[in-house]
Amino acid sequence: MITIILIVLTSIISILAFREHSMMNRMIFYPPAVRSGEWHRLFTYGFLHADYMHLIFNMFTLYFFGMDIERFCKIQLGENWGALCFIILYLTALPVSILPTYFKQKENRNYHSLGASGAVSAVIFAYMLINPMNFMGILFIPVMLPAFLFGIIFLLISMSLDKKESGNINHSAHITGGIYGIIYMIVLFRIVAGANLIESFFSQIRIDSLSDLFHIGF
Repeated sequence: MITIILIVLTSIISILAFREHSMMNRMIFYPPAVRSGEWHRLFTYGFLHADYMHLIFNMFTLYFFGMDIERFCKIQLGENWGALCFIILYLTALPVSILPTYFKQKENRNYHSLGASGAVSAVIFAYMLINPMNFMGILFIPVMLPAFLFGIIFLLISMSLDKKESGNINHSAHITGGIYGIIYMIVLFRIVAGANLIESFFSQIRIDSLSDLFHIGF
């Protein structure tokens, strides 16, 4: 339910901002404005998107992985606590994932960033931690990898692209958001439930044949 609310809220705000440029300007991540005290931008940028394709891709991904992690949190922690812990994961991932970008670009008056990718990455990597042997892939690429291997490759590629400052994608937010999602889940479940998710993660990884490393097809 929380996942659906986030998707609906983000979609409404994004679509409104497509039409109202003043709204977009007030909410987008703009380092000089944040530096001047407009801290709300550390959160609001995540409810904006560049266009419909950007919005649809992020919300589809959030639905697929968010529903699973929300359900896991509720099963392990109870309905109310689970919902609260999931929403905290998502909302705190927004400022955490953009902080490296802020420190790098805080003097840059030409830099803007928007999109839920950092928070969505936190949810995806939380999923990878919980389900390391579930197969994952990229849309239109017919190769599926176990989640733990997919995550490692994703981080390495993102780090390489971030160093090259390739394209208009904020790779830093993906990296930071993903790492934060793992840390959040490990710490939360250790404190609240006394669970060791690191031990659970490694206990699930079993490579008995090549079929455990990749699948061809969707």
